[in-house]
Amino acid sequence: VVATAWGFELIGGFTPCRMCLEQRIPYYLGAPLALLAFAADRLRLPPLLARLMLVALAGLFAWGLWVGAHQAGAEWGWWPGPADCSGARLDALPSAGDLMANLGKVKTIDCTKPQIRILGLSFAGWNVLTSLGLIAVTLFAALRAEGRR
Repeated sequence: VVATAWGFELIGGFTPCRMCLEQRIPYYLGAPLALLAFAADRLRLPPLLARLMLVALAGLFAWGLWVGAHQAGAEWGWWPGPADCSGARLDALPSAGDLMANLGKVKTIDCTKPQIRILGLSFAGWNVLTSLGLIAVTLFAALRAEGRR
């Protein structure tokens, strides 16, 4: 998922907004947690340990789902987006000395305006579907881990 996001950003030229970047955090935290849960299962550690990690992983994906749904709803105009989501990215800001000279060059990314829709869904909408699927898979795995031992 993150590799796809990076591909759209680095190859496709799309600039992520603040909420787009926040939606990546569950994947950044979840990848090592998923590996730990897998290792716990392979090492035959107490099943409760792997189950707890999988439930925590589902919680991370639920956070991503919530942020994605919030952004997608704002994009469709169902509710207002966050007030701070139309400012410039911090890494795009010029140095303080050049601020006035570069004021017109800073590009802002509005979280409430989708940059593209693919099959009717924005990036946030696709993250909602992906997060739902990952929540289902991790909870299924957590329940299955209980019955295997």
